[in-house]
Amino acid sequence: MTANEGVVSIIGAGPGDPGLITAKGAELLRKADAVVYDRLVSPALLSLAANAELVYAGKEPDTPADSQEFINSRLVALARQGKRVARLKGGDPFVFGRGGEEALALTEAGVRFEVVPGVTSAIAAPAYAGVPVTHRGVASAFTVVTGSEDSANPGAGLDWSALAKTPGTLVVLMGWRNLPAVADALMRGGRAPETPVCVTQWGTLPQQRTVSATLADVAAKTAEAGLTAPVVAVIGETATLRPSLRWFDKGPLFGKRVLVTRSRAQASALSRLLAERGAEPVELPAIAVRPLADASALDAALSELGGFDWVAFTSANAVEAVFERLAAQGRDARSFATAKVAAIGPATAEALRERGIAADLVPSASTGQSVAESFAERSVRGARMLLPRADIASPALPDGLRLLGAAVTEVAAYRTAAPADAAAQARETLASGMLDAVTFTSASAARNLVGLLGGDAGLVNRSKVVSIGPVTSAAAEQLGVRVSAEAREHTAQGVVDAALEAMSDG
Repeated sequence: MTANEGVVSIIGAGPGDPGLITAKGAELLRKADAVVYDRLVSPALLSLAANAELVYAGKEPDTPADSQEFINSRLVALARQGKRVARLKGGDPFVFGRGGEEALALTEAGVRFEVVPGVTSAIAAPAYAGVPVTHRGVASAFTVVTGSEDSANPGAGLDWSALAKTPGTLVVLMGWRNLPAVADALMRGGRAPETPVCVTQWGTLPQQRTVSATLADVAAKTAEAGLTAPVVAVIGETATLRPSLRWFDKGPLFGKRVLVTRSRAQASALSRLLAERGAEPVELPAIAVRPLADASALDAALSELGGFDWVAFTSANAVEAVFERLAAQGRDARSFATAKVAAIGPATAEALRERGIAADLVPSASTGQSVAESFAERSVRGARMLLPRADIASPALPDGLRLLGAAVTEVAAYRTAAPADAAAQARETLASGMLDAVTFTSASAARNLVGLLGGDAGLVNRSKVVSIGPVTSAAAEQLGVRVSAEAREHTAQGVVDAALEAMSDG
C-alpha cells in the first residue's frame, strides 16, 4: 500500500463470541485506521482497534438505518483518504452478509479490498447449542437459506416445496418473523409435522437460549419462551442430538450476569474467564489508569535503582508504568541487576516475568500481614526499598516495612481515577436489577464505584459481591457494601472461583 492508497478489509466478525474471529481478522483490526461495523459486532472486537475511527453502520429490523448505498460510499470515501479500513461484519461477509455488494462497489470505485472469511452463525449457533448440521448416518448434507423472505409470497425466491423434499438438515437464518410461515410451507411441501427443530437465539453468546420443538409446534413454543431475533433455526433429525451434545449452556455460571469493575485494560482477562464458565460479563470500569502528569519524581527514583536493595511492585499497573518510564530513558530490565524484586500477588509476578524478571519474593497472600511476614523472614532491617505505586495507595505497606526497620522510598508510578462520564452508566447498570454478581479486584475499584453511585451502596448490595482479597473486602465493607465471597487466591481466577461459590450458595 502506497502512502496515499487506502485499502478495505471486509472481515467476518463471527457470530457473536469475540473469540471466534480469525487471527488475521484480529490483526487487521489492530492495524486499522477506521472500522465500519455492524449492529451485532462484539464491543470486545472494537476494543482491538484502539486507535481507529469507529463508524457505526448497523441495520436494525423496523428502524431507520443507513442504506447499503450509504455504507458503500462511506467505505470508498475512507479508503480514498488513504486509510486502512476494516469493514467488520457479523458472521461471514459472504453468507447473507451483503459483503459481495460492498466488494462490487469497491471494485467499481477502483478501491483495493480483501476479504477475510468469518465463522457463519449457520454452523456456529447450532454447534454452541449442541446440534451438528451433519452427522454420520443422520444427515450427510445441509442447506442454508434466508428466512427473511415471506414464504407465502408467490414471488419469493425460495421454493419451499422443493426445500421440504431436500434431504439433510435445513438451516434458516434471519427467519424469526417468518418462522411460523416457514414451518407451514415446509409441512405443506411434505415435511412431517413431527420433524425436529432447534431454534437458538443469540447463539455463541452468554445470553444464548435454545428451544427444541417440532415443525408443528415450533411457532407456539418459541413464542411461549419469549424468543426474539436474532435466531438460527435448525430443521432436521440432527436436532435430536442436542440433549446428548449440549455443552455451552451447561457452564456453571451460564446465564449469570457479572459486573466487572477492573480498569478497561485489565478487564479482558477476568471477563474471558467468566465467559468460559458461561457467564455474561458486564464491563463497567470503575478505575481508569492514567499516566502521571509529572513523572520527574519517578524518573529520579529509577535513575537511582542501583542504590536500592529491594524494589517492591504491588500491581501489574506499577510494573507497566515503571517499564514505560525505563523505556523512555532507553533502559530495560538490566536496570534491576543489583536489586532484589518483590511482587505482591501472582498477577504482578507474571507481569514482571513477561518483562524478563523472576521475582525474588512473592508473598503467599496479598495482605499487609502476609507481606510483612515475608519480608520479616528476609531480615530487611536497614535495607533501602523502593515502592512504585498508585498515587492513592494505602500507607499500610510502607508503614509495615518501616516497622521492620527498612528505609522506604514511596513514589507514584501512575494515577487512578473514576472514568469520565461513568456515573450515569454505573447507576443505570446497578439499578437495572439484572446483575447476579459484582466483582471488585481492588479497594480503589470499590471506592470509585460507590462514589459513582453517590455513596449508595444499596445498589451494589442488590447483587452478590465478590472481592479479590481482604484489603479490598475491608475497603468495600467500610463503604457499606456486603461482601458475599472473597477470593482465596488473589487473582482473576480466584475471583471467578469465589463467584462460583457465592452463586452456588444461592
